[in-house]
Amino acid sequence: MKILVTGTEGYIGSRLAPLLMARGHDVVGLDTAFYRDGTLYNDPVGTPVAPMMRYMDLRRVTAADLRGFDAVIHLAELSNDPLGQNRPEITFEINHKGSVNLATAAREAGVRRFVYASSCSVYGVGSGDFLDETSPTNPQTAYAKCKVLVERDLTPMADQQFSVVFLRNATAYGPSPRMRFDIVLNDLSAHAWANRKIAMLSDGSPWRPIVHIEDICEAMRCAVEAPADAINGQVFNVGQTGENYRVREIADIVAGAYPGCEVTSGPPSGDNRSYRVNFDKIHTQLPGFKARWTAKMGAEELRKLFERIDFTRETFEFRAFTRLKQLKYLQRTHQVDDDLFWSAR
Repeated sequence: MKILVTGTEGYIGSRLAPLLMARGHDVVGLDTAFYRDGTLYNDPVGTPVAPMMRYMDLRRVTAADLRGFDAVIHLAELSNDPLGQNRPEITFEINHKGSVNLATAAREAGVRRFVYASSCSVYGVGSGDFLDETSPTNPQTAYAKCKVLVERDLTPMADQQFSVVFLRNATAYGPSPRMRFDIVLNDLSAHAWANRKIAMLSDGSPWRPIVHIEDICEAMRCAVEAPADAINGQVFNVGQTGENYRVREIADIVAGAYPGCEVTSGPPSGDNRSYRVNFDKIHTQLPGFKARWTAKMGAEELRKLFERIDFTRETFEFRAFTRLKQLKYLQRTHQVDDDLFWSAR
């Protein structure tokens, strides 16, 4: 298949594109290149070459840009809650309107399949029960609200000519060349390595489902390769039911992978987001998918990577590995404008 992957130079996209290319797909990447300043490590020799890239803003994509593609896998949005809350109006312009624009253009161009990277953050505040794909959404942030809006607006587009599938990913973790240290297990692992201490600012009581980046990539591969009638119009939570943890439990798991690491906690947080998610559907209804990673495996994998690359506190704190820091830097240095378009200066 000829596949356009948006966000190819981001955290997940930089892992996904080589996987798809290794499967024999013709992959083209689309990215704004906001995060090119940071590469945590280079992939081992023997991995496929990088895909051909198109550098453009999601908001400016037209049907002409998408003709000839069999599928689009859409990752390229402002990518977490703090970043989304920084400028909510721009988050809605990019994550909601930009994503709907992309899907509309893809359908007009004759693309047959559209895979959308949604998020379990749409559940927001749960009842305490395990939430599945039929549970009501309760988004608490601009980022999560945009995910719900995109799902709402793309669902009616699904038909026999245009298959649409929504993958609600649990909170990701694991290594990537375009690393992120603003997501929970990655952040805690970096603290454990650099400081030998995990000092949580809250009591760590909220629930979060987490999933390894490789399992997310596998879900996307399966979604793009599956028979259309297995995925069209479907929502899949991506993760494992056994991988729901309180944040303090994640901290303890991480500390166990880093000898001598101390864990401390703080007062209850004002952040009310807490949810547990059921992942049975994806394992029974998405052909070929099986989540394989656990939090313990992921923490140990990161420790081995940090050892191999001689990871330092300075690297951990580098702006390009925290999305909000990097975008504020690009704005402060007048490389992008207030609306996150590259500056013409």
